[in-house]
Amino acid sequence: MSNLAVIGAQWGDEGKGKIVDLVSLHFDIVARYQGGHNAGHTVVIEGKTYILQLIPSGMFRGGKIGIIGNGVVIEPNALLTEIKKMEAAGFRFEGRLHISDRAHLILPHHRWREKESEKIQNIGTTLRGIGPTYEDKSARRGMRVCDLMQSNFADRLLPMYKGNAEGEEFLEQVPKFRAEFSKYACNCSSFLAEAIRNEKRLLFEGAQATMLDVDHGTYPFVTSSSCAAGGISTGLGIGPKHIHKVLGVSKAYATRVGSGPFPSELTDLTGDKIRNRGKEFGSITGRPRRCGWLDLVALKYATQISGMDALCITKLDILDEFDEIAAGVEYDLDGEKIHEFPASYEAVERCSVHLRKFPGWKSNTYGLKKLDNFPLNARKYLDFIEDYLQVPVAMLSTSPERDDTIFFPAFDTICENSTQRTQSAQS
Repeated sequence: MSNLAVIGAQWGDEGKGKIVDLVSLHFDIVARYQGGHNAGHTVVIEGKTYILQLIPSGMFRGGKIGIIGNGVVIEPNALLTEIKKMEAAGFRFEGRLHISDRAHLILPHHRWREKESEKIQNIGTTLRGIGPTYEDKSARRGMRVCDLMQSNFADRLLPMYKGNAEGEEFLEQVPKFRAEFSKYACNCSSFLAEAIRNEKRLLFEGAQATMLDVDHGTYPFVTSSSCAAGGISTGLGIGPKHIHKVLGVSKAYATRVGSGPFPSELTDLTGDKIRNRGKEFGSITGRPRRCGWLDLVALKYATQISGMDALCITKLDILDEFDEIAAGVEYDLDGEKIHEFPASYEAVERCSVHLRKFPGWKSNTYGLKKLDNFPLNARKYLDFIEDYLQVPVAMLSTSPERDDTIFFPAFDTICENSTQRTQSAQS
């Protein structure tokens, strides 16, 4: 029985929430391994939209177990508020949700520090204290869920928070946090090890995306954790041999939020059209996303880093009305043609993108579930992506609704023993 990782293949916002919710049908446990409540995973079920930040997206399926791993950083109020919001919507998580007792906590002083840091180094963070929490983790001065369970937790913070209204308010809530977290906290590594022994199927959910990975992304314009597949083992406490397949999720074009290099960005009316048609505004922050053509140089780099076995392409329908579309196939860096993604963000900023252009299909692909009426030019566009990356397309999401999805033969390969009937690809 194979386990599967679902990982963003761009700069985030690719639609991972829907994909995790959809494929979780075939798995027993959904485990989130990194990031914090700066992530926004959107799931649409029967016309209702749900936005998750910390709770694994697959938990909308009844009976599925959710894990928030030690690699995730947790703001106590944010998590408890999210749980209550979802419970008010009719979902129950007690007994199904497990939080690693080794996960680090986002505390008020982390938000204070990030606001000051952002004034100096304009990374474009969400100002939610994510980065400083990971800094404290690496500097061995962080506080974890297991510390929250100790009776002296508030006393350890009192010298820093005394006289600060926000800090003192947080300390007053500590008993409530301890009582609530005690319902969910456990040794998630041991929990997953037992599940593996019992042949349970695991679905690993990433937040943010590969191009924001702290090691492999457009550093320093990245998040503070390991978003790529390599972060799964350390973020959950399991051996890498238990990661069997990796599904990358990519839009049919590219977007980015915040600062940092973005070679294929369109700052003209075409970029505006993509943004407006795609409703490209942050699900949590509301910030407008920068938009551009699909960057295959960056995408190939991302598939390499995580060893992606297949891709899910989302939001192809946003390109339905274009007479012509394009994809970046190589860079020009200081007069030299290159096909690898540079390490230096300054080098990436100097890159110009060579585009391969394609005729548009000028017909509606929104909501399609079968390939029977799929436009030929759209199929040719997907074929080119597969050929360039040497990675097959396994799924095509045609709307935010969970069932508006076309499955290709590669889906059966990455999701072994699934009961989902695939649709044969037609040229």
